[in-house]
Amino acid sequence: MSKRAVDAVFQALFLLSDIRFLLRETAPQHDFDEAQKQRAATTLEKVKRQIAIIEEELVQ
Repeated sequence: MSKRAVDAVFQALFLLSDIRFLLRETAPQHDFDEAQKQRAATTLEKVKRQIAIIEEELVQ
């Protein structure tokens, strides 16, 4: 596995930790306000980019 793929794995994990923090912040109902929804959407897009890098590097 390339260094780029390894970095992408760790970055994705850090980003998922940010989503976990959002879930803890809104427990127990997990009702997000608009700012939290936007933050979650932005973070998920970043996670998707990291997963794309991982797929790209592993499929080569």
